[in-house]
Amino acid sequence: MKIIVTTDSTSDIPKEIAKKRNIEVMPLLVNLEDDTFEDGVNIVNEDIFSFVDKTGALPKTGARSSEHYKEFFENAIKKHDAEAIIHIALSSEISSSCQNAIVASQEFDNVKVIDSRSLSSGCGLLALKTADLIDEGLDFETISKLTDNLTKNVQASFVIDKLNYLYKGGRCSAVAMFGANILRIKPKIKLSDGKMGVDKKYMGKFENVVATYVKDIFEEYTNIDKTRVFVTFTTENEEVNKKIEVVLKEKGFKEIIFNFAGSTIASHCGRNTLGVLFINN
Repeated sequence: MKIIVTTDSTSDIPKEIAKKRNIEVMPLLVNLEDDTFEDGVNIVNEDIFSFVDKTGALPKTGARSSEHYKEFFENAIKKHDAEAIIHIALSSEISSSCQNAIVASQEFDNVKVIDSRSLSSGCGLLALKTADLIDEGLDFETISKLTDNLTKNVQASFVIDKLNYLYKGGRCSAVAMFGANILRIKPKIKLSDGKMGVDKKYMGKFENVVATYVKDIFEEYTNIDKTRVFVTFTTENEEVNKKIEVVLKEKGFKEIIFNFAGSTIASHCGRNTLGVLFINN
């Protein structure tokens, strides 16, 4: 049986890797006032930041309908002459995309939707792990169960430089934002059971905070799957990335993927957001 992987654009998998692993990506929507764009297709993060700087408003992000997912699955099956699909969905606690994909999957006998309980490269890790299991020749049901079981093991967290996007989105109060700006607080946002929450608060320069954040996550997680790790960011800082790469190589990761977070993530977190994501065993 030929099985392929599909996922949402919020998985933030580099396009060349997705193509190599036969992973089809459903672009979610980003609305800038009256203009609608497809995440990962015709909009980049700088478009988001320029829009917010100009208007003072946040973009609106949107899920795809069940009808769109039905068409997406049909096209993916036809394109790859596939007999089955395992779809890795953005957390159901964050978006209706997962439920819409599940509704669409009921039109097929061979489409399984996995609620990632994660976002960004947390979904990407699960998608690539599923592709690994397919390459091992495991059957559809076994792969689906193994991937579903792995959702609780994904370490997905980010450090955010400034709270203004979270504030505009109603996710922190004006007082909290004022205090954070004065104290130069950089929150660590962590995915837990599919939901985002503040895990820690760091202070100081973003570069120093990132170094402490990386140190902290490797003290917290000690039984790591070293197959691959994502370093995902909304704004690239080559100096910071080089320092992180040194640490990750020392930790023994076989594949280190540096990648921009998509426009959906950038719309909610803003500039200078960075996360190191991996699967913990």
